[in-house]
Amino acid sequence: MRTLPRPFPSGFTPRVLVAALASFGLAGTAAAETLTFAHVYETSEPYHQWALWAADEIETRTDGRYSIEVHPASSLGKEADINEGLSLGTVDLIYTGNQFAGRSYGPIGIAGAPYMFRDFDHWKAYAESDLFDEIAQGYEDATGNVPLAMNYYGRRHATSNKPINTPADMQDLKIRVPNAPMYMMFPEAVGANPTPIAFAETYLALQQGVVDAQENPLPTIKAKAFYEVQDYINLTGHITDSLITIASGSLWSRLSEEDRQVFREVYTEAGEGITEDILQQEQDLVAWFEEQGVTVNEVDTEPFREAVLPFHNGDAATWDQETYDRLQALGQ
Repeated sequence: MRTLPRPFPSGFTPRVLVAALASFGLAGTAAAETLTFAHVYETSEPYHQWALWAADEIETRTDGRYSIEVHPASSLGKEADINEGLSLGTVDLIYTGNQFAGRSYGPIGIAGAPYMFRDFDHWKAYAESDLFDEIAQGYEDATGNVPLAMNYYGRRHATSNKPINTPADMQDLKIRVPNAPMYMMFPEAVGANPTPIAFAETYLALQQGVVDAQENPLPTIKAKAFYEVQDYINLTGHITDSLITIASGSLWSRLSEEDRQVFREVYTEAGEGITEDILQQEQDLVAWFEEQGVTVNEVDTEPFREAVLPFHNGDAATWDQETYDRLQALGQ
């Protein structure tokens, strides 16, 4: 499993180095500009660990011009809040789902639609494609904010207190989903009742029976301890999901072309690390969950896929047919 690079001894970061140099009069006189990176994930998750790594790398590669404070676990607000903060310029950098970004620019939400990708390789082909570059540019033109990197989030699965084997098993099931329209497509296609609840409030909602189920990738199910309040993990694999690292337009307008390249390179490298870590966790976690006494339920996904496909270019679609066809042709 890939581990985070450790260019400095434990406890010795670029911030410490800059401070040490300054004490000897060797550092530049200009103070670093402090930036804010916000996300909704736990400190134990790769997203946070790689955000910390990226913060140190950017400080190093910009010779101390930028210092980044990373705020995890919804400490600066729910995902909708930090997206708004990005547009207001109160947050400089975020991770966000394609589905949330799609609220500001519809076509970018296509990567968050259920069963849009055949498998991980199809998703990777999209993340590295001219099509994604074009869509990212469209998002930038529409919002002023700048996508920097794609980060694999994992295949989303439904957890519940009863086994889910067919779409009929989800009829009227009250399932928690994030508060973005694209997350509604899968539950609605199979007759479930999608219930938007903030990420930080989901555990309690499951524990108190406000909802019957939720859906997330295996690493997130572990990190948020949803397995403690759900008996079954049903491997529906309905969304091959990802996060986008996005910089605010106000930050981007202040950066030199050289520093823009540094930010792109660092967050691309962090995205590669996140992707490797999540892939490894997905391989390892089925056995771990079974050791905890949770039933991991293998599911024939084809009936679920067939239920969803008519929705891909239906009323909920925020992309055109050409974009859909180009995405489907990738990797073939």
